[in-house]
Amino acid sequence: MSDCLSIRSQFSEYLDGAVSGAAMHAIASHLEDCQECTTEFAEWRTLQRVLTGIGPTKPPADLGLRLRVAISQEKARTTRRRLDAWQLYWENTLSPVLVRGAAGLATAMVLLGAMALMIGTLGAPIPVSATETTADATTSPQFLYTVGGTDSRGSFAHPVLVEVAISKTGRVYDYRIVSGPTTKEVREALDNMLLMSHFTPAQFYGIPVPGHAILSFSGASVRG
Repeated sequence: MSDCLSIRSQFSEYLDGAVSGAAMHAIASHLEDCQECTTEFAEWRTLQRVLTGIGPTKPPADLGLRLRVAISQEKARTTRRRLDAWQLYWENTLSPVLVRGAAGLATAMVLLGAMALMIGTLGAPIPVSATETTADATTSPQFLYTVGGTDSRGSFAHPVLVEVAISKTGRVYDYRIVSGPTTKEVREALDNMLLMSHFTPAQFYGIPVPGHAILSFSGASVRG
């Protein structure tokens, strides 16, 4: 009887040809000698033929839609479960830790602020008031000369007051007419003269620095 049970358990693989050659020979030999196993094997073979005759089943037209809906619903449930798990983890673990950490941080910030205030008070530099020494160490630009002499400086029918910007090398790089005519002729005369003018640059503790000066033009004269 044990042999029959072993043989019958292999009927499915035998019909599919999924057993070894030795096992196939043993099953065939057993079927020749055992009528009960032969009868049951015939039922298996009939069932196989019926299933083969049915053929593949055509899937429903809305199968794709059903699958997408099912996948979407499963994703939503998975996300919801994850959010619930994170909320539980937050309430039981992270939230108490962060509350304690925030309290400690607030205390630390108060202590650091007090220390900074003390250090700033003790280490603040002594205020320095302006003195005559500081004033003497700073000089303004001084007009020296214009290349080409008086004739090259042009003349002005009306007085013109000009603020000039002087580089640390003593040359004019910009100017602004403060008062007087602003005609094209006046600007051309100023351009020509200021371009050829030289100044002693402003100084700060003996170091040449950019500065500004006010020049007054009247006729052919220049006063700085």
